[in-house]
Amino acid sequence: MKEILLVEDDVAFSEMLKQFLKRHKYVVEVSYNIKNALQQLEKKNYDLVFTDLRLPDGDGIALLKQIKGSKHATPVVLMTSYAEVSTAVQAMKQGAFDYISKPFNPSEVLEVISNALEEKAGDVDNHQEKEEQEEKESSKTDSGFVKGISSSSKVLDEYICLVAPINMSVLITGESGTGKEVVAKTIHLKSPRHNKPFIAVDCGAIPREIASSEFFGHKKGSFTGANEDKVGHFESANGGTLFLDEVGNLTYENQIQLLRALQERRIKPVGSSKEIKVDIRLITATNEDLLLAVEKGDFREDLYHRLNEFSIKVPNLKDRKDDLILYADFFLNKTNQQLNKSVIGFSKKVLTIFQNYQWPGNLRELSNVIKRATLLTKSEIIDVDVLPSELTKVKENTISSNKFSTKENEKVLIISALEEAGNNKTQAAKLLNITRKTLYNKMKEYDLN
Repeated sequence: MKEILLVEDDVAFSEMLKQFLKRHKYVVEVSYNIKNALQQLEKKNYDLVFTDLRLPDGDGIALLKQIKGSKHATPVVLMTSYAEVSTAVQAMKQGAFDYISKPFNPSEVLEVISNALEEKAGDVDNHQEKEEQEEKESSKTDSGFVKGISSSSKVLDEYICLVAPINMSVLITGESGTGKEVVAKTIHLKSPRHNKPFIAVDCGAIPREIASSEFFGHKKGSFTGANEDKVGHFESANGGTLFLDEVGNLTYENQIQLLRALQERRIKPVGSSKEIKVDIRLITATNEDLLLAVEKGDFREDLYHRLNEFSIKVPNLKDRKDDLILYADFFLNKTNQQLNKSVIGFSKKVLTIFQNYQWPGNLRELSNVIKRATLLTKSEIIDVDVLPSELTKVKENTISSNKFSTKENEKVLIISALEEAGNNKTQAAKLLNITRKTLYNKMKEYDLN
């Protein structure tokens, strides 16, 4: 029987998962933190390590690195509630066999575990050697960052290179899914701190009651449920970079605590009388208008200015269409590695649909679309039949486009809009996302009376 080490600090969830795996003939032992997991790994050789990404004394990627650095080629699968492109790429680049997003269904868990165990029974060394070689060949993808060719991407890359070597706090803004964490990781990797920890924290996922413990750690017995000492994010990031995603979600009380820690560069774990000196670089990100939050009194102005020593806005995918194919190829290559597939590209129809689609979910949506399409594709080319319906429903001439793409199809777009609006010019102008006056001028220009 195959033996699995489950590393998960949620006692109820770990027990439920343990019982489920036991019913499917696996021997399961549970550890609730990294320290204990490493002790168990020293005593016994497991067939698989199944670990949560967020653990009380660090993260699953830190555990993954230590396992990969040991003499035992034990496959590692990560569980995460933060299923973002950058997290997946980071885990895979560090040697994880796969990752699985919570909440997950039972069949998905069994499939991932089965694949990981088959890999171990096969040629794990070749798999690791391949991963290491790919890492050497393409260090630029360590963070999942792709240099674009569009003007907005060139400005973004210029700003990253400019601020990375300087120990300034950086505020990254942009819509959800634009890759703000990837930008933050890239700044870290280009900085003098690149060999030190990069700790990413989702501020929106931290309950206010335990925020102090999450940031600054706690001592055993300091409150109910504090069964052992815990290292906080600030101490974990000591010497490196602390990245706070969705920083606008912090409560006012947490903002005060964060401001004090940044001013004094000292933290005090909950229940401790001893201060700990920390040396961190802070990078924050938000998809909110923090200045507006300051005006409303929801965000402290002094904290805003401390976070915003240098600001970078990450452009939307629809504003960097020249880069779309670069990103599509990047995500396809990563997905091929993750799914052990060999899809080589996209059909012309798919590329046309990609270019016409508005991508409201930005890079995250593009990544998810490509991962799903690659999984469903049985040939070497991704075709229209494996795309989700929201993409294929978009008309080729895209009446709702924010702008006319070429002079040749302006007239066609206007006629289509007028027909769809029943010749109601006000409604047609709305469909075209232009003013009524502009529509009249265009109709006159093309003699559409």
